[in-house]
Parts: sequence; structure tokens; C-alpha cells
Amino acid sequence: MPAFPSGTTSTQAAVEVPPALSLPVIETGFPRRLHPYWPRLQEKTRAWLLEKQIMSSGTVEAYADGLCYTDLMAGYYIGAPDDVLQAIADYSAWFFVWDDRHDRDVIHGRPAAWSRLRDELHAALDAPLSHLHHEDPLVAGFSDSVARLYSYLGDDWNARFARHFHAVIEAYDREFANRTTGVVPDVEEYLELRRHTFAHWIWLDLLEPSAECELPDRVLKDPSYRRAGLLCQDFAAWYNDLCSLPKEIAGDEFHNLGISLVRHEGMTLEEAVTDMRGRIGKCITEFLAAEKEVLRLAVALDDGSTAGGRLGRAVRACLGNMRNWFSSVYWFHHESGRYRVDSWDDRSTPPYVSDQAGER
Repeated sequence: MPAFPSGTTSTQAAVEVPPALSLPVIETGFPRRLHPYWPRLQEKTRAWLLEKQIMSSGTVEAYADGLCYTDLMAGYYIGAPDDVLQAIADYSAWFFVWDDRHDRDVIHGRPAAWSRLRDELHAALDAPLSHLHHEDPLVAGFSDSVARLYSYLGDDWNARFARHFHAVIEAYDREFANRTTGVVPDVEEYLELRRHTFAHWIWLDLLEPSAECELPDRVLKDPSYRRAGLLCQDFAAWYNDLCSLPKEIAGDEFHNLGISLVRHEGMTLEEAVTDMRGRIGKCITEFLAAEKEVLRLAVALDDGSTAGGRLGRAVRACLGNMRNWFSSVYWFHHESGRYRVDSWDDRSTPPYVSDQAGER
């Protein structure tokens, strides 16, 4: 089934999903939408990657559009102001490049380069304006995107975002240590680590500037709202693991739910895939139940006051975009060149990464 059966955009071709990765409930029950700013978003993120020298001009020309990073964000943050979506998309593109740098530092045994980058990102997160002209384009680009994200809501949101991304950086550091010492985390350890390396809380934080409303703790800590958010992100992380298994096996990467199941639960690869599909399916069914509870929360918040009405609308907008994450992630994995390992000259080395990155 094509991603856009009703012709939402003329630039998207129909995509066939392999049976092992097919989720009919997503294709039929989670219609895909795309922010109307998407064509401009793609163009401007491409230009930003070039301006900040985060990707070389040849890599941008050959691969940026096909990697579909902007498509992923344009399918998630529906309703966001154009400038907010642009900041999110640039940050997301940066995140993918950072993930690739981390992988190359592991593969090529560059602990000093990784440690330096880790420390510089921690510093830039706390003071992005002081690192806009950093000599490492990855640090400078991060600083630029974070400074823009910090401009939309208040100090409390900024502090929360920073706290969450400090945890992401530290999780990447733990993964670096695991990979360089041959440690495969067990299933529970992996699932906890994955919520940080996938940046669950970051993508949920970004729902708020998209809705132009900083949510109070009584919403953020509400069990139904928190559960719906975690389920949409767990779905995304575990579906990513399912789709990226061939890429990660080829690249000698073992931070993957399927690999932990094989190594620590004694499963065959086929049994692990079945287990993963079961977990992914459970995320979908449990989200549908949590969604109803969050809608009731939104109704209760809308108490007839101006503030209550604004908060109720914001919660509905955030919930709607949690739902969008299911379809956006699903189709991204079948459109992006990031997962087409069979088309690479070297199955262990993505053609869009630089093995020299990080050395200076």
C-alpha cells in the first residue's frame, strides 16, 4: 500500500513494504499526513546542512533528499508554525549525522575524538550561543539548532530539554563503552538505554513548541499522557530496531532489541523478530486505549476559561502528533535510503557517512 494513497503530495512514490515489516493496522488505521511546509522544509534543511558544513556538498546533493529526514519530522509535528518545524527538522537532521559520527568513532577506534565531542556537546547544550562558531561543524550546528529551539517557550522548558538531552549524550557514551568492550546489554538494560539513545523525551518535549504551549506538570505527569507518549516512542524505537537489524548486523552493531533477545534470551533470529513484532503490536493497541484517556483529560482541562480552552487544545494537538508518529516512522523506514543496506557497495558502511569525521 502506498504511503499517500490519496495523493497528499505528488513527490512521493508508492512504496512496497516487505511482508516481514508490514503492519496493516498502521497502513489502514493511522493515515499519514504531511505538514504543508514540507517542500520548503526539505529545501531549507538541505541548505542549512551545507551552510553549517555538517554534510559535504557532494553528500547533500547525492543523499540528503533520499534519506528523508525532513519527511519524518514533517509527518510528526503537524500544525507546528513553519519556523518551529524548520528548527526541529534541522535539529533532527543534525541528530542523524551525530549518530553516524558516533558509529564511525566506534568503528575506527577513536575514543579520544568521541570523548571530546561528548564534552563539547554537554557544554554547548548549556550555553549554545557561546558555541555557534565552534571549530567542529557538528558542535556549531548543534548550538545553532538548540539556540533556535530555546527561543520558543520559557526557561523551564529549556531546562527540561537540556536535562533530557544531557541524558541522551550520556546514553550514547554508555553505548560507546559497550561497543568498544564487546558488551551486549540484556533486554531490560537495553530497553532502558534505548529510551535515551532514541531520545524519547526530546521528541515528546518538542510537541510543546509545535503546539505553541508549554504544558504544566499536571499534564506532563498525568499517567495517561505520559503513557501515550512513551508508547508512541517505544513503537518508533522498536520498529526502527526491526527495520535496521540487517544494517546493524552487517555493521557489527549489537545495540538492537533483536540482538539482545538472541544473545540473552536464547532465541533464534526468527524467534526474536516474532517477539519484536509482538511488542510493536502491543504498543499500537495500548496506545489506542491510552489515547481515549488523554482525550478525556483534554475535555476535563477545557473548563470554560480561556486558559483551560487553550490547554485543552494543546493537549489534543500533542496527542494528535503522538498518533502521527506511528505512520510517519513506519513510512520513513521504507522510503529512507538509511535502511537500504542491500543497495550499498559495502553493507557495513553507509555511503552517506564520512569515515574522517571527528578528526582534527
